[in-house]
Amino acid sequence: MRHGKKNNSLSRTASHRKAMLSNMACSLIEHKRISTTVAKAKALRVYVEPLITKSKTDSTHSRRTVFSYLGNKESVSELFREVAPKVANRPGGYTRIIRTGFRLGDNAEMCMIELVDFNELMLNETSTKSTTRRSRRGGAKATTAETTVETETEAKVEDAPEAKADEATETAAEEGTEEEK
Repeated sequence: MRHGKKNNSLSRTASHRKAMLSNMACSLIEHKRISTTVAKAKALRVYVEPLITKSKTDSTHSRRTVFSYLGNKESVSELFREVAPKVANRPGGYTRIIRTGFRLGDNAEMCMIELVDFNELMLNETSTKSTTRRSRRGGAKATTAETTVETETEAKVEDAPEAKADEATETAAEEGTEEEK
């Protein structure tokens, strides 16, 4: 029976699963984005996010704890040097899973898992968005548009008699010049 067993075993033994997640976490920290199956990405998210949280406090104890999970000095140093300062303000949710479709061979659902603060395209998109909220009634934008339309029509109406008078004098002058010829 499966009572009380909450982890996804991913059809592997405990040692194989631990080694696989450690290798995937090192690759994610090094490359900032990796492609894998959705099940492995979800298991990796549970594995790597507590390590990133622990890397926010740069102490010998936290470095040793993270090293016991990763087993790679370069990944640990990159995590504490590059990743931790970027995610210092973020309260959690350091990874993003983007589904990419299905694998041709076995039709497994594939995805990309990436560190959120290292995707320049997404960061540029969020910076260009405005933070104003729209109301259903239109609000100030609609009233300013209506007043500009009203002032333009009023200006045209006011200009119209002057324009007609100018046109009348021009046509009279043209007729006078034609009669002189």
